[in-house]
Amino acid sequence: MSGPTPTPAPDPHAGHRAGPPAPAAPQPSNAMAMDHAEHAMAGMDHAMPAMLGPYPMTREASGTAWQPDSAPMYGTMLHAGAWSGMAQGYATLVRSDQGGPRGDGKTFVESMAMAMANRPVGNHGKLGLRAMVSLDPLMGRSGYPLLLANGETADGVTELVDRQHPHDLFMELAASYSHDLGNGRAAFLYAGLPGEPALGPPTFMHRVSGLDNPEAPIGHHWFDSTHITWGVVTAGYSTRTWKVEASAFKGREPDQHRWDVETPRLDSWSVRGFWNPTADLSFQASTGFLKSPEQLHPDEDEQRTTASASYNRRLGAGANWATTVAWSLKDARPGPALQAWLAESALRLADRHTLYGRVEAGEKDELFDESSPLHHDAVTVAKLSLGYQYELPVAGDDVRLALGGLASAYAWSRRVATEYGRDGVKSFMLYARLTYGDRRLR
Repeated sequence: MSGPTPTPAPDPHAGHRAGPPAPAAPQPSNAMAMDHAEHAMAGMDHAMPAMLGPYPMTREASGTAWQPDSAPMYGTMLHAGAWSGMAQGYATLVRSDQGGPRGDGKTFVESMAMAMANRPVGNHGKLGLRAMVSLDPLMGRSGYPLLLANGETADGVTELVDRQHPHDLFMELAASYSHDLGNGRAAFLYAGLPGEPALGPPTFMHRVSGLDNPEAPIGHHWFDSTHITWGVVTAGYSTRTWKVEASAFKGREPDQHRWDVETPRLDSWSVRGFWNPTADLSFQASTGFLKSPEQLHPDEDEQRTTASASYNRRLGAGANWATTVAWSLKDARPGPALQAWLAESALRLADRHTLYGRVEAGEKDELFDESSPLHHDAVTVAKLSLGYQYELPVAGDDVRLALGGLASAYAWSRRVATEYGRDGVKSFMLYARLTYGDRRLR
């Protein structure tokens, strides 16, 4: 796979880092990735360096996860003495209409604000700080309507079904220390309250292939429900092209009290590996044991296993194409082992237009209550969403307004149709998003 289109070194005040330039002559894939990393770091003297290793900052995604080196990373750069930082945030006004007998409509606001900073410590160390908050609790404890979504609870008594729960006020408050071991190698330690353990692909809110889509995946609790974990410690070791890491964390998902700080606990574990063979590719595999993850099913544990691949390609001035495919297995103990699949892609054109889509399928056994003959039956459901977004600057390139919409179609068996109605196109979303953080491709 060839490298991305060469780009100039970023301005120290620009909010976007350039992707790593292509090598001058063809090389084997591992050497190509090494050359990309060295040249990218050389051209980022005035930009924020990576937090956890001597590679391009663009490689780092949510928590300690990796993405392709050529992936864009949006945000506005900040500098103060030895500190380098980045800030970004958004607020999205959404009108959602979910069709069918179990659908609902709602107008709500999704929001997130994030800041990160790091500084050198000694000759080989680096201290990193990350904070992320959300005002999603303002949308109400029951979140927003989303057909086929399930997980967590609004009141501590009943499950949320056909709805997506809101995020907590505090999404990440974490610190890290990394130590450069030379020759592209590094060791690091990450701790958060809350934070994100080494389990699954980058979180849907931060994947370039899915960040413009205002909907959470219906498989959120298969792939990345641990992205807000009240207590996590992760240790890892990386080279120029691969990384292994392990976490101890709290297995219980956040409760219905979205404004508070929960008691940390390290009762669960996970291990994860990443391999970035070229600047455009990133592969992930992970498994983890979650102690009593569901508040309403405290006697059930879970072994979760995931695998994913991400591809990113710079397409020229202002254009980018990002794709992620992922699979996950939730093995409840006691209980069934249920799978989920996801593929999503986003094509950004001319710095203004974005086309995106997501197709997913999953085996679900929590869609029906005790009054239904399908209670606890595992049924396979599928969803396809397609959307478009137009974006324009409001105040320079740091504040931008996006207007967009999407439509979703569903497929399910006749058994499910008795409660959900006929399959096909059922749901629509319209939204306006105000974003802070430079979104230019450099």
